[in-house]
Amino acid sequence: MTSTKTSPLRVLVVDDHELTRCTLKLALSRQSYIKAVEVASNGKEAIAKAQKCNPDLIVMDLHMPVMDGWAASSYIKSQYPDIKIVAYSAAEGGKARATENGATIDAFCDKGACTLSLLETIKNVV
Repeated sequence: MTSTKTSPLRVLVVDDHELTRCTLKLALSRQSYIKAVEVASNGKEAIAKAQKCNPDLIVMDLHMPVMDGWAASSYIKSQYPDIKIVAYSAAEGGKARATENGATIDAFCDKGACTLSLLETIKNVV
């Protein structure tokens, strides 16, 4: 699917595991349709980065300390409804379970999926 957005995306990766953040930042920054990748380690940092960096899309883990992805996604969507949020999590039940538990997300990608699946999910959301 081709993105309908004409300018390259600004992406925020939110995950409490440093290796996951670094790996996703590297993988995403190599995509021609993504111009900037910021990172945060919890939901509270995600809110601050969303305010500061104005991302087009957030890839957010749901299970994190300080503030989880469920609370952070709901807050971010209430303040910035145009930001797309992809939950990137090992939470069982996928998008339906995530939204039942309060996450306000546009898509869900299982952490066990390959990187290409996440990239396709991102393209489909934007």
